[in-house]
Amino acid sequence: MPDRPEPITAPPSEREMASRIAALRARLAENRLDAYVVFDPDNIFYLTNFANYVHERPFVLVVPVEGTVSFVVPELECAHVRIRAVGPIELVTYFEFPAPAGEAWSDRLASVLPSAGRIGIEPVCPVYLAHALPGEAVRTALVDDARMVKSDYEIGRLAHAGRIVSDGHRELLAGCRPGELAISLFGSVTRSMITQMLTDMPHANMLASKFAAIVQPPSLSHDPHNFTDTFVALEEGGPHVSVINCRVNGYGAEIERTFFLGSVPDAARAPFEAMMAARRLVFERLVPGADTGEIDAAVRSLFETAGYGDRMLHRSGHSFGVTGHEAPFLAVGESREVEPGMLFSIEPGIYIPGIGGFRHSDTVLVAESGNVSLTDGPDQLADLVF
Repeated sequence: MPDRPEPITAPPSEREMASRIAALRARLAENRLDAYVVFDPDNIFYLTNFANYVHERPFVLVVPVEGTVSFVVPELECAHVRIRAVGPIELVTYFEFPAPAGEAWSDRLASVLPSAGRIGIEPVCPVYLAHALPGEAVRTALVDDARMVKSDYEIGRLAHAGRIVSDGHRELLAGCRPGELAISLFGSVTRSMITQMLTDMPHANMLASKFAAIVQPPSLSHDPHNFTDTFVALEEGGPHVSVINCRVNGYGAEIERTFFLGSVPDAARAPFEAMMAARRLVFERLVPGADTGEIDAAVRSLFETAGYGDRMLHRSGHSFGVTGHEAPFLAVGESREVEPGMLFSIEPGIYIPGIGGFRHSDTVLVAESGNVSLTDGPDQLADLVF
């Protein structure tokens, strides 16, 4: 098994950010594009280290195949951008939105784009932005594609995020008992994780940070994304599902476990073991050269053989990076070669109304010689009965 990488808490260097811009420019040249327009806040963070809530005032980054990177921003945000951004960026400001004709963000954007040519845009680019572009707009996910394989720096930051969520998860499980309210656990555990982040990174950007610590009791755990009732109480038995999903100063990680309070109901044992068999299968197959879709297909086949084919409600995993949920995916709808430097959740799940949900998840790095989990917690049934 590969060694777990050392956590990194330092901000990115100019060299790190320059390498990301250079990789994007190489993709521009390959696709015969004159520039790339970035609107997605996560992609802007990836390329600049700047994060902000985007409301009606657009933030638009322009990366030409050659020349200066320009960032069209509201004038009131200039000081904020200068504090957080890393690397040479020309700020191109507009005063306000809405604005008089000739003074709008779209006018400033036009001033830094070629008047003709091929302009790359993200698949999530808003229609109003696409319509503001001169020349031919070409829809292509160049930044999202570049984010799939992580640099050594990113891996270190993700290792740090994995350590924080693992510590938070241990605290969460220690507080689980019948009758405990989910909201109480959420409050205490998220405070601990935020405190640890700020201890490690005193100048962490809270606009690039998000912490969740959730437990679903068996009456809800069959509905994997139903977190709407924060005053739900934990119950005798199980399966309960714990969820720690965080973005730690710009880098995401998660850990989840199926656990029981007091005893394991007989009806829960077989689906728990089927989930664990699928989990082992993914760990075995998630190696360089594997196909993402084939891994998920193998999980589906295993569940069908076990009698749970219609109880798998989602793919086997997703990636992490500057978010806690991104491409590539372990899904039958995608066929992509697994490469060293990719990260995935391993979380094949089974969901049975009237019994509950069964899902473990870890944040797992693909290395040259296999894979290694950046998160850790109890795994076997005997260790998950409290």
